[in-house]
Amino acid sequence: MLPKDLIVSVSGIRGVVGTSLTPEVATVFARALGSHLDGGTVLLSRDGRASGSMLRHAIVAGLMASGCKVLDLGVVPTPTVGLCVKHFKTAGAIQVTASHNPAEWNGLKLFGPDGRVLSAAEGKKITERFLAGDFAGATWDKLGFVEDRPGGIEAHCERILQLVDVVRIRAAGLRAFVDANGGSGGPLARLLLKALQVEAHIQGGYADGDFQHTPEPTEENLRGVAPLVSQHNAAVGFALDPDADRLALIDETGRFIGEELTLALALRYRLEQERGPVVVNMSTSRVNEDVARRFGCDFQRAAVGEANVADKMIALGAVIGGEGNGGVIDPRVGYVRDPFIGMAMILDLLAKTGKTLSQLVAELPRYTIVKDKYTVAREGLPDLYRRLQAGHPDATANTVDGLRLDWPDRWVHVRPSNTEPIVRVIAEAPEEAQARALCAAVGAQL
Repeated sequence: MLPKDLIVSVSGIRGVVGTSLTPEVATVFARALGSHLDGGTVLLSRDGRASGSMLRHAIVAGLMASGCKVLDLGVVPTPTVGLCVKHFKTAGAIQVTASHNPAEWNGLKLFGPDGRVLSAAEGKKITERFLAGDFAGATWDKLGFVEDRPGGIEAHCERILQLVDVVRIRAAGLRAFVDANGGSGGPLARLLLKALQVEAHIQGGYADGDFQHTPEPTEENLRGVAPLVSQHNAAVGFALDPDADRLALIDETGRFIGEELTLALALRYRLEQERGPVVVNMSTSRVNEDVARRFGCDFQRAAVGEANVADKMIALGAVIGGEGNGGVIDPRVGYVRDPFIGMAMILDLLAKTGKTLSQLVAELPRYTIVKDKYTVAREGLPDLYRRLQAGHPDATANTVDGLRLDWPDRWVHVRPSNTEPIVRVIAEAPEEAQARALCAAVGAQL
């Protein structure tokens, strides 16, 4: 019987170590993946959390019992895993991480052979095996084995250096502050910035899981970090989450810029190089649409979730995409949210324009996002959507993922949580009061 607080989804599992996420659970989940892959080669990696080493042993046991060869990358960022899956041509991967959750959490995140977070369809098959206890077991003479496979972050760094103007960045004499917060991104950030000859002060740069503040890179959690950017005379501050697939920005004055504009600045940089389709999720800021339209590029939205964005990017041949949580997806590196290509793009943009980060941000359209949530029974959502559409006939409705209502300068997105009995309401408008009014209008219908 599974622990009641274990979160099981198509992309993997997540829980509190020692209670909902135990070595036994990790072994069984790894056996489900190994059985699904029929004993193929699997990459294994983890973020810097203290529990990662213990879970690593449990996962290796489960994969070997299924006849899998395991290539252990060690502690690396999540986007590095995606790149290495393609490089080593493996059948899939497991990244041991709980993303931005607190230190007591951990999880197993799955990747497919294309280097992407596992698709919903494939993830469902593995989840069903896991829940049903449907495993294949290798005989004693066909057990799998494990090999250490170093060099992942070096390969990732080299790929990024091929995609920006290294000479220009080096000549700019830039200085950066990085808050890696004990996560897996510190070593790669150090390697990349050294290669770009960007003078860097890296806080929490050892991937030891020693979080100095609550991990999610929000304004509240970075209040003690933001002033350090100006104190170190840095041109930009980069803040990473524990598995390093999100990037928040702080400008040269120590002002928190956040995650939403990370993608917008990356779009500006990339679309100046090459025009093409852009894909973001339903809850990502409109500023990205404005940037794409400025360059005459097709702009499309996908359902929330990295896998959904990647699916649509592939279908449209998008040149760039991502999510508003600081997740830049550049197909030239891989279909995984990658803060490191985002860092390099922003540094090159600073070098190319000679402008400060605050000046570049000031050139973007200004909006305010407000996020709210309400307790709503899932069966009541269709009626809520109908009433909201009927009450706003002047809005353009999109029902791909919950309900999104769009006006020329504002929008509101209402969608159910995948893990809680709540509905998430996200609104954006030129002024905060306008965005709050949109959220309140949804609340008034409950």
